[in-house]
This record gives sequence, structure tokens and C-alpha cells, in this order.
Amino acid sequence: MVQTLQNFINGEFVPVTGTESLDVVNPSTGEIVAQAPISSQADVDAAMAAAATAFKSWKHATPGQRQSVLLKMADAIEARSDDLVEAQHRNTGQVKAMIAAEEVAAGADQLRFFAGAARLLEGRSAGEYMENFTSYVRREPVGVIAQVTPWNYPFLMLIWKIGPALAAGNTVVLKPSDTTPESTLVFADIVKDIVPAGVLNFVLGNGATGAAMVEHKTPAMVSITGSVRAGIAVATGAAKGLKRAHLELGGKAPAIVFADAHLGKTAQEIAEYSFFNAGQDCTAITRVLVEESAHAEFVQALAVAAQGLETGNPDESKNYFGPLNNVNHFNAVVKVVENIPDYATIVTGGQRVGDKGFFFAPTVVDGVKQSDDIVQQETFGPVITVQTFKTEEEAVELANDVEYALASSVWTANHGVAMRVSRDLDFGAVWINTHIMLTAEMPHGGFKQSGYGKDLSMYGVEDYTRIKHVMSNLDA
Repeated sequence: MVQTLQNFINGEFVPVTGTESLDVVNPSTGEIVAQAPISSQADVDAAMAAAATAFKSWKHATPGQRQSVLLKMADAIEARSDDLVEAQHRNTGQVKAMIAAEEVAAGADQLRFFAGAARLLEGRSAGEYMENFTSYVRREPVGVIAQVTPWNYPFLMLIWKIGPALAAGNTVVLKPSDTTPESTLVFADIVKDIVPAGVLNFVLGNGATGAAMVEHKTPAMVSITGSVRAGIAVATGAAKGLKRAHLELGGKAPAIVFADAHLGKTAQEIAEYSFFNAGQDCTAITRVLVEESAHAEFVQALAVAAQGLETGNPDESKNYFGPLNNVNHFNAVVKVVENIPDYATIVTGGQRVGDKGFFFAPTVVDGVKQSDDIVQQETFGPVITVQTFKTEEEAVELANDVEYALASSVWTANHGVAMRVSRDLDFGAVWINTHIMLTAEMPHGGFKQSGYGKDLSMYGVEDYTRIKHVMSNLDA
């Protein structure tokens, strides 16, 4: 049965005023599972008004009160994990066990971190920096936040957005991706009796809806996780109103493999980190730079590892990763592989898996050049390239020679090499002999075309605050 979805505004599910809608498709089957309406300007106005009204009281909630709400939310989503998993699986085709562990359970844990962070915000201590005048710093919420989440991790990115915003005392209007809205709405149903009305609002729609949110006069800040193109559009729209922007955008993560690494183990782990979630992860390894003397052995091991990661099996529990998210993205990944230069070699993969849905085989491409599009541009699929280097300096130069700067890793048994390379890699995250691991206590965010601002950690919470200097005359 195809259901019609609704917005969640001021604590209630409400129909949109617009008449247009979008098909929500299960990418494992190609079947339509829901109709998502496109919110009108009036719908956006209603959500912003609700958030603005709620902010008047929510900003005065004590840190302990905000913490209590976030902790109750975490408990509630764990209790209804199955509902969240089923809703998201319909929209993404992701392996259910992965959704349960890596999004729902991880999201609950991260909410608990943000709950604790709500009680740790502080400014500099008060002092008399001028004679007879006492100064102190207040750290305050920014206001109403407009947020947009992506389709690759719909639920987890929802938590990354709302967790720090609410912990800091802000209210939110959030638009989920038009292809993956259902887990967000199930979350709304789960927390509707926990969060005060208007503090959280969810509007459905397309790019035009997102633009209306960004350019609306109410939000003081906009936050998006998405493509560079979308990030530029959001930053441009925010600039028109001098709004703060928080952008977590694309990636083209390198893994530098030195000959002294344990090549078989490294190849297996790199394959797993590359093809996790079908490579639809902006931190996923997309480029391997391997020391020339180890190239042949490593590529053979990487191909074997890739071939052992299954996708497209009708018994989805046997799959390591699911389908690409939608037909347009599937076609884009196919085109990238079809346009590989003649001098490059597809070592394994390179083709569709099955005759329905948008499954694509784990693909390893060897012999590419630094200037190739497949090296420079984000593919966002289960495709990894291999290049060689001779020296440590060349490895770092090749790794840094892209417009993205979100994530990277170095694989070596040499501590000095690991420390020098991690210092010189121009990326927001560097892993040593591992990759993609995240913890709530550590910041996540990139440089260059990968955007600015941090998710997770106290740095992420501080991004959703403003600071105010207050000075008092002691002689008054």
C-alpha cells in the first residue's frame, strides 16, 4: 500500500497546502512505497512560525531540562528501533542490521552525548579586565535553525543535526531528503510527546522547498549535509540574509598504503571501508595510493576482498551493502565506470548486479591518472581507484591534489611515517591503520570543497551557539 506522507509542525502531523508530490521508491525493487508532498511557501512559513514561537521558551529551558528531553528521546528511539529500521529500509534498501546498529543504536548513543553536552557549555570566567568593570561571556543559542539532511544516512544525519542544536537551546525546521523521508517521520511520531511543540518541525519537499527554508527571514542559521553543489546553493542563499551556515559536503578520501603495511589485512579492511553502504559515504575510501613496490600484491588482495563483499542477494541479510539510492544516482555511477579511460583497468566489478533494483558490484579500477575525472570527482558509489607512489612526499602530494578535504587514512607499520603523513594530509580527519571510525566525542568535518563547521563533539555543539560579552560597572 502506497501511503501519503505529511509534515510534522508544532507537535502534530499536518497535510501540506501544496498539490504536488514526489514518488518515494524502494531502491531494492524499484517499487513506489509512498507519496511525499512538496511543501509550499505557506507550509514553510507555518513551520518557521512554530519554531520561532517555541524558541521563546525553549531557549530559557535549563541545561538539565534540555538534557532530560534528549535522554528520553534516546530511550524512545531504542524502544522503537524496529519501526525506524523498517521505514528506512523501504527508502534506502540498506541492510537492516546495519541500520539498526550504525544508525539507530549509534544515534541513541550520540543523543546521550549531546544530552551531557547540554550541561557543559561555558564561557570564560568573569574578571575585571578594566578597573571597576566586571566582564563575563554568555554562550547562547543562535535561534531557529533550518536544516537539510541527505539520503545516504537519513536517520543518523537527523541526529547529527538536531542533537547539538537542541542541546544548545535552539529550535529546528528540518527537511529530509525527498527520496528518504520515512524514518524522519517515524522519529517525529516517537518523540512527539517528549519534545515541546514547535521545538522540532519537519517539512517534506524538494530542492525548492529547501531553498525556501534557507532564504526564509526566520532562521538565524542553516545547516546541510549534502553535495558541493547543494552546499554552494545553501551558502549563497544564507549569505543573502547574512545567516550563519554549517556545511558538511562531499569527499574523495585517499588511503595511503606503504609497503611495510600488512598488505592482506589492509586490503580486506580498505575494501570494507570503501564499499560500506555501497560507497555512499562522504568519508568512504575512494582512492588507494599504494607504494610502487607493493602494488601488484596489494591490487590482487584488494580484488579478492572486493569479490567477497556481496550485494544484490534476494536474502538481504547476506548482503554486505545494499543498492544505490535512486535511479538517477545509479545511472550516474554507471556512467562514471563506462567513461573510465582506455589505459585504466577494471580489476573486478564494473557492472550491475541482478535485474531489479539499483545494485552495483564492488568495483576496483587500476592504472588511473591523477587528472582523471574518476580520481578528481566524487562518484559516491562502490568504486575505488588505485594509483602508485614512490616516495612519502609524492604520496602526500597526490592525496592532497583534489578539491575535497574531508577524510583520509595512512597505513604503515612505521610510527614516524604515520605521524608525518597525518600531519601533512590536508583533510579534516586522518585515520592511522583504520578508517571511517567515528565517536561522538570527536569532531567530524572537512576543509576546502568539503565545507566548514563540525558535527559531533563539543565543537559541533558550539557551532550552534553565539557568544555575548556582558560588562557591569562596579560603581553604579
